[in-house]
Amino acid sequence: MTSYNHVDVAAIAARVEQEFHQTIAELKELVAIPGIAWEAFEARELTRSAEAVRDLIRSTGIEDVRILTAPTPSGADGSPAVVARRPAAPGKPTILLYAHHDVQPPGDPDLWNTPAFEATEVDGRLYGRGAADDKAGIMAHVAGLRAVLDVVEDFGVGVTFFIEGEEEHGSPSFRNFLEAYRDLLAADVIIVADSTNWRIGTPALTTSLRGVTAAEIEVRVLDHAVHSGMFGGPVLDAPTIAGRLISTFHDDAGNVAVEGLVAEESATVDYPEEDFRRDASTVDGLRLAGTGPLTDRLWNKPALSIIGMDIPSVAVSSNTLVPVTRFKVSIRLAPGQDAVTAGEALRRHVERQDLFGASVRVDVTERGSAFSTDTSAPAAQACLWALEQAWGHAPVETGVGGSIPFIADLTEVFPQAQILVTGVEDPDSRAHSANESLHLGEFQRAVTAEALLLARLNAVQGERAAV
Repeated sequence: MTSYNHVDVAAIAARVEQEFHQTIAELKELVAIPGIAWEAFEARELTRSAEAVRDLIRSTGIEDVRILTAPTPSGADGSPAVVARRPAAPGKPTILLYAHHDVQPPGDPDLWNTPAFEATEVDGRLYGRGAADDKAGIMAHVAGLRAVLDVVEDFGVGVTFFIEGEEEHGSPSFRNFLEAYRDLLAADVIIVADSTNWRIGTPALTTSLRGVTAAEIEVRVLDHAVHSGMFGGPVLDAPTIAGRLISTFHDDAGNVAVEGLVAEESATVDYPEEDFRRDASTVDGLRLAGTGPLTDRLWNKPALSIIGMDIPSVAVSSNTLVPVTRFKVSIRLAPGQDAVTAGEALRRHVERQDLFGASVRVDVTERGSAFSTDTSAPAAQACLWALEQAWGHAPVETGVGGSIPFIADLTEVFPQAQILVTGVEDPDSRAHSANESLHLGEFQRAVTAEALLLARLNAVQGERAAV
């Protein structure tokens, strides 16, 4: 590790290490709170989660800490978010630290090797729902700020925490929240701690994210179910018609075949197929879909998946023609793709298919824009430096196949802010899945990198103009 412009890298890294046991203990306490923003779960747990985050942020010495809400488009109250502010010294920049305290539902408990809401250490990893996504992001912010405040005597950077409470539920009140609290959230640099690193031992700055368009498609062939023996043959059931439609979404090579979706090949990072297969846990013999480099297929080309389908289960099936079925299509969009245009392209594709005259309805339910960042900007360069110091290894500038739609709102409401997407996860974190986990060694490096980034932004002369 080396120093940069009066940043004592070794002292900051040592302070993070000294406090790491406490950081993990606090993370475990957060994981124990099942704060889930979906309507089927207890809203009071989200409130308890927000209160725990509020208390953690106060432990850094920040006194202005609030739990706030904003209405969703339907007018209902959004989930509680935590906003805290430490004012900047004259001429210093303000940094907004974003993460989210809500988590995905745990799913089937039988698929977990340890209790979902009891953080458990096994072989250097911490298992539990939210251990990685995204309560570790909260702790990276909190512990990073603590370390830099302990080491840097003249730390004058303004720090604003924005810890959202409904990201896993699609952030329905996010845009209204930004508009309502614009003055509280205004910043020169926004750090979004909700992404992943390249692999164990190699950090990454996420420089692009795919956008997303989702739609629910209903296929109806009958007014009501009828006996399959009496009427089967002349009438194809709704699931069969839906299957014919679904088969048109990809060509024979597995490329998305919806005309009008952007695709390009521009990735400069190699992802060996063997590594991808291991990270994705593909079954033996599975042929990978699409053409071109894997990283382009993941970052710069669309991906279309069927993520849900309403159809009788085998356990309750009967000898009837199913009259109607509904399925959900999720399309990840390449950078440069307009989400509205993508939804219309899907609709046109469906309308062009020969589906035996079935009644087909397409309802676009979700839109989110893609994201890309300028890594030559000063804050991005500072982040890349901090990552290299913390890991002792040059970081990779990566795209991510996933989407964080609210980043588009951040760029629209705060167009002058530089947005940095960092993360604490690794390819085996299994976010959203059973046995979600956090690699503790990588997490310590992520905390160190955040503290170093804050220290470097504090050390630059010319301050706000420099970021």
